[in-house]
Order: sequence, then structure tokens, then C-alpha cells
Amino acid sequence: MLVERKPEWIRTKIPSGPLYNRVHRALRSKGLHTVCEEALCPNIAECWARGTITIMLLGNVCTRSCKFCALRVGNPMKHVDIYEPEKVAMVVNELNLDYVVLTSVCRDDLYDGGAGVFAEAIKAIKRMHPKAKVEVLVPDFKGDRNAIEAVIRSKPDVVGHNLETVKRLTPIIRDGRASYHTSLNVLKMFKELDGGIYTKSSLILGLGETEQELVEAMSDLRSVRVDILTLGQYLRPTKRHAPVIEYVRPETFERLGDIARSLGFKAVASAPLVRSSYMAAELFQKVSEG
Repeated sequence: MLVERKPEWIRTKIPSGPLYNRVHRALRSKGLHTVCEEALCPNIAECWARGTITIMLLGNVCTRSCKFCALRVGNPMKHVDIYEPEKVAMVVNELNLDYVVLTSVCRDDLYDGGAGVFAEAIKAIKRMHPKAKVEVLVPDFKGDRNAIEAVIRSKPDVVGHNLETVKRLTPIIRDGRASYHTSLNVLKMFKELDGGIYTKSSLILGLGETEQELVEAMSDLRSVRVDILTLGQYLRPTKRHAPVIEYVRPETFERLGDIARSLGFKAVASAPLVRSSYMAAELFQKVSEG
């Protein structure tokens, strides 16, 4: 059964306010993109209003076509802005951010998947604005250990990669170049390369998964020592994307969050409008103090 009408608990705010406008101007002045805008995040008003942003590296054209994602799909033609890492650091410094999240489109057209740009951006931020904590949400880099190692060597404070959905739905929902086991292996490599680094992943709900499958996916994430988990409701970007099968109730999210904590995750955010980077600084603080 397909469900199109949004329930009353799905509420988003219209972006506005002086801090929101300041963030918008700073990003536009450097020609930078955010996943907040490109992926139609429902929390953009709340997050930008308190100065929390997720900067999207490597442009806004993705080489993969996942059925849940609002990002533009195409061929970036190997284009890379060599000044992007410095521009990102300048914005972080200008906005005096204590915590910043970096992510990217998938760039299968690049030999390293864009890992070098992540590494340079992290280093530039740490150099220009040392007080900032840096979280990165990376693609799978085709499972390339050298690419992953380049990111880890640059010393982010949190490194994440999203499993996105349960094993059964992965080949249906994610691009064919992605796989459930590759994603788990990427998360495993993070800890192999730096046992002390905090790792993070996310699952989106409402695509037709069962609770048993969700618990299996959460258990698989814990088997590769993932520390932080976010669970949120899938919202269909357009009619070309996968339909919403279920709007999961807030109390179900609360119960799933409790299950996740019982499995050993050190920090969990679980609610309908939660996204990968939602309350990122707060989750980092919780896991680092715990």
C-alpha cells in the first residue's frame, strides 16, 4: 500500500531569520553548496538558524542515481574546484563555527572518488579555524582503502557513511554501484585505520522495511563498531522517486531508538525529521563524553 498524504507530525518551517541569511550569504559568496538545500532537508530552517550547516563538496551533480535522493544526477566531467577546501575553511572561519559537517555527491568519475578534496578541506579547516570540530559524511569510494585512508589521515572528529536502508531493499532503492556489504566494509575500515575515531551511520524508514530487518541492519552496524546512529523518515522528493510506503509514527521511532541504544550505540537520534547531520554537534558531545 502506497501512502502519499503526509501525517500531522511531519511539520517543517520556512527558512528565515538573520542567522539563516548570514549563512546563506557566506556560502553563496564562495560558490559553495549545502546538502541542506540540494537534498531538500526539512530541518534547514532550524539548523541554519543556529549556525549548523552541512557543506557539500565536489559540486552538486552526483554520478549515482539512488531512488530516495533529491540530488541532481549527471556527469560532472571530472570537474573539481581546486580552491574549494580553502573556500570551505574561510566560510567556517567567517561564521565562527564550532562544528561543521562536510559531505559530497558521489564522484565515480574521479580516480579517488573525491577523497583528496575531503582530506584537504579537513586540513584547511583545522589550520584556519582550529577550534572547529569536523564531521565528514563520505560516499563509499567504491570501497577503495587508499581513498578511505586519505580521509582518516586528515583527522576528522567523526567519520560517517550511510547504510541508508535494509539489506533486502538496498538493490531496489540505492544505485546499482552501491551495496549493503560495501557500505558495512567501509564503516569497518574506518575503525581498522583509526580505532579511536567516532563513526556514524544512518537509516531511512518508510520504504517498506520491516522492524526485524531494521534490527538486523542496526546489529550489522554495531558489528563493525559504529558509534552513532540516526533514524529518520523518508520523504519523497518527486514523483520520479521511490514512493513512501509508510509514515512511521513518532512513538515507533522512540522505540527503535531505545532498541538501538540497547544494541550498544553510544548516541542515537531517532524521529521522523531526523537526518544524518541533524543535531550532529550534540550527538558528538554525547559520544565524546560517554
